[in-house]
Amino acid sequence: MSEQTIRAAFESRLASWAAGQVPPLQIAFENASFEPPAGEDYLRAYLLASETTSRDMAGKHREWRGIFQVTAVTQPNTGPARTGQILAALDALFPVNLAMVRDGIRVRVQGPASGLTPDSNATTYERPISIPYQAQTYLP
Repeated sequence: MSEQTIRAAFESRLASWAAGQVPPLQIAFENASFEPPAGEDYLRAYLLASETTSRDMAGKHREWRGIFQVTAVTQPNTGPARTGQILAALDALFPVNLAMVRDGIRVRVQGPASGLTPDSNATTYERPISIPYQAQTYLP
């Protein structure tokens, strides 16, 4: 339940932002049908979860950590400026210490959005952007 809740908190915020872009950015969500738009930029979103932990003797505490990763996919041979703009926008959209509450779980952004090493090929230029998170709750 909690990974789904964490994923939904990030994905809903990302989807609202992407829909407001001009032109709107489509998003390929994890394990969902998606046809990349020809000649347009788009995003791919993943939840990269780490080990779930418990820090109490009763075993009721749960803590989830991981990375919400968004890969900005742009056109080849156009330089890194567009992915840099997307990185800056996602850093503003998911600022450090942002708390997103969903289904009683508080998901907190733990660090700034970080652009990782880009990859390019004949059809795309791709830059992964990682946003670290942490969430915790106590089970009833």
